[in-house]
Amino acid sequence: MTDKDLDTLARARAQWRWRGADRPPFADIPSQGQTSVWDFPRPPELVREVREVLVVWGGLEIARTRAAWAFRETAHPPTFYLPLADVERSLLRPAGGGSFCEWKGPAQYWDLVDGARRLERVAWSYPQPLEGAEPLAECIAFYAHELSCTVGAAKVLAQPGGFYGGWITPELTGPFKGEPGSNGW
Repeated sequence: MTDKDLDTLARARAQWRWRGADRPPFADIPSQGQTSVWDFPRPPELVREVREVLVVWGGLEIARTRAAWAFRETAHPPTFYLPLADVERSLLRPAGGGSFCEWKGPAQYWDLVDGARRLERVAWSYPQPLEGAEPLAECIAFYAHELSCTVGAAKVLAQPGGFYGGWITPELTGPFKGEPGSNGW
């Protein structure tokens, strides 16, 4: 990376007010056994997920693993990155475009294709992640909006909004980035 790239990256990383050190007054209070997404750190952390993660599309199993990485960042439900070795790769097709995360780097998007069925830009990966996100190089994440996803025995809900890919499980409290009015979080 050039000095200009590093400066741009540093500015992007510095913009966030909430960093997991304290909860804002509007954060939900977790009940016993729950975790507030406002306690997740920024910079984010990668944590190995020991529960089974399952992704199903209309009855077709796309992925099943006990080796996922949970990417946990302040205000977000975790995004689960599944090892490509545990994904039915024959169903993946590269999609156009990309994006850039100040923590993970340049993203590549993927479609799911099964015969005539197609879900566009339903997954993404970081084949060349930034320093600190190296374990994601051989992983892929899925948006849960049109898929049936579980973590352990719990069915997940998709993170609100059309951009973020976190999965909401019952042990989490929010509010969650992506909800109306959350742009400044």
